[in-house]
Amino acid sequence: MRSLTLASMLALLPTTALAQQAPRGDAVYTGAISTRWGRAVTPENAWRSYPRPQLQRDQWQNLNGLWDYAIAKAGASQPQAMDGKILVPFAVESHLSGVARKVLPEDRIWYRREFTIPADWAGQNVMLNFGAVDYSAIVWVNGAPVGAHKGGSDSFGFDITAALKPGANEIVVQVADPTSAGSQPRGKQILNPEGIWYTASSGIWQTVWLEPVPRLHIADVRATPNVDTGKVEVDVALSAWASDTDAVRLSVKSGNRTIASTILRANRHASIAIPDAHLWSPEDPFLYDLVAELVTVKDPWAGKPERDRAAYDARFTRGEADTYAAAQVAGAPRDRVKAYFAMRKISVGPGTVTGQPMLLLNNKPYFQNGTLDQGWWPDGLLTPPSEAAMRYDLEFLKKAGFNMVRKHIKVEPARYYYDADHMGMLIWQDMPSGGGEDQFLAGTSQSQAVLSSDVMSDQQTELSQMIGDLRAFPSIVTWVVNNEGWGQYDSATLARFVKGMDPSRLVNADSGWLDVAPGASDMFDIHTYEDVPKVPTRQAERAIVIGEYGGVGWPIEGHLWRNDKRWSYQVTTDAKDYLARYRRKFEEIVRQARVHGLSASVYTQTTDVEGEINGLLTYDREVAKAPAEAFARMAKPLWEPVAAPATP
Repeated sequence: MRSLTLASMLALLPTTALAQQAPRGDAVYTGAISTRWGRAVTPENAWRSYPRPQLQRDQWQNLNGLWDYAIAKAGASQPQAMDGKILVPFAVESHLSGVARKVLPEDRIWYRREFTIPADWAGQNVMLNFGAVDYSAIVWVNGAPVGAHKGGSDSFGFDITAALKPGANEIVVQVADPTSAGSQPRGKQILNPEGIWYTASSGIWQTVWLEPVPRLHIADVRATPNVDTGKVEVDVALSAWASDTDAVRLSVKSGNRTIASTILRANRHASIAIPDAHLWSPEDPFLYDLVAELVTVKDPWAGKPERDRAAYDARFTRGEADTYAAAQVAGAPRDRVKAYFAMRKISVGPGTVTGQPMLLLNNKPYFQNGTLDQGWWPDGLLTPPSEAAMRYDLEFLKKAGFNMVRKHIKVEPARYYYDADHMGMLIWQDMPSGGGEDQFLAGTSQSQAVLSSDVMSDQQTELSQMIGDLRAFPSIVTWVVNNEGWGQYDSATLARFVKGMDPSRLVNADSGWLDVAPGASDMFDIHTYEDVPKVPTRQAERAIVIGEYGGVGWPIEGHLWRNDKRWSYQVTTDAKDYLARYRRKFEEIVRQARVHGLSASVYTQTTDVEGEINGLLTYDREVAKAPAEAFARMAKPLWEPVAAPATP
């Protein structure tokens, strides 16, 4: 059977399902353009990659594709008749979902689909996993509630084994999303898009999948490199309480060669030496494979007197029996997951300008040349049309001489960070902004916003969930806690909280505007959209960076989201003037790096986004406003050697 595009698939749906496509009062404007990848999307090929590359199992079932959907008011029971079909994992408001309807705070989105469990999964527990759902979800299987979750950007899952039955099973999901009417983290989503604020993405917007696991299984693998000691520190967490005979076998591999291995008691820390470690960098993104297996070890005290068992338990308490010999493993592994890590270090230390600390990569000064990256798409909104589409942006930036992306108040699907790891791209990961409109500080504000305890709890929970989801990806080198005072509160406490969770990375407490956490932030970050970027104030303990600059706009006819929306910081109308404006700004970045010890700069931005026209690429990714090679030539002086330390 030939593969159908989404448009042709919708044309074959019954008239009742097509009602969702008819003009209606809650229709969302979906733009005048689309991407080449979006035009190739079908229900059969929508996001097929395994969605969790840092905890990967061989057996799984992808649930992306056509689901039934309905939108009803809060308080109403589950609709008996659904409104039509939706293509998961695309948000309700998006063109690729096949729905493109607005979701209001008083609305509830209902999803429904059937599935069957493969026969060879018999005897195992079954997990139902969601990459991300915006914002609050309740899930039923065969009418039984199996779990609920709040948070628009993080993954979650439920063990649904007890709710399953032979043959066909039914999933029902209800989602609420207040978008900009609430205080929850949401980034740039807004109910009425305008300027730098974009169309909301409600409901399921990342992959949904099933996978079989043993009752006791591996729940998390965290590998943290220590370049200075030549070791990788590994923590493996199991899903439940483990017995004395439960153990974890860790194997570090490079290709087919095993570098190191160890077997340790469940829920214990491992420190593994990596001889002659091959360091990761954007120029050489070398990765080690890591395999974690749940194994059973023989109980050497079985049948022995109880007094011997007591002595054995005492040694466990003192940590003397945390590791095992390979000979003690009995039988085949009960669970096995694949992950990977990089030996790389990010830090702040002496740089090329006397007295001004700089960002270091693997203990050497390394300038980070980046772009502000919104991660929005004309056909998928928050959800890229495909992994190939998502990867294209990174490929263009690498070719254009950029080695860093500031992922701007949005969390991407995990495959994005996997691609960045393998391609060699540094990532500054922003926490999606939250707070109400009155909790967004002005650029001249001298004090932070005040939020309720409940709102602060939600913010901190989602911050920790984001770090927990993403900390395994070596490309991420900086956590950005706040952007321009948007919902900024108690940033020093939050910065210390982030550093406590992940001391292996840098923390940028406040990107732009109100700098109130100098003792807790690793960098001083200004935003400067002047024709010639300003110089950040010299710092004795922190690196200085420009977290946003640029914003040269050029509307390319035929590639605009809509003709009446053309917002940017500066506007030009021809290629020569565009490149001249960019060069004027970038030459100042180079000067600041050499003379003042600037460590990083973030140009606004990778692509046009809806009404914004200040991208290096058009929103449909069809036109580069200058050749990638031209940007790369301008960037080259950033990494040319400096003869001797300069004094500003």
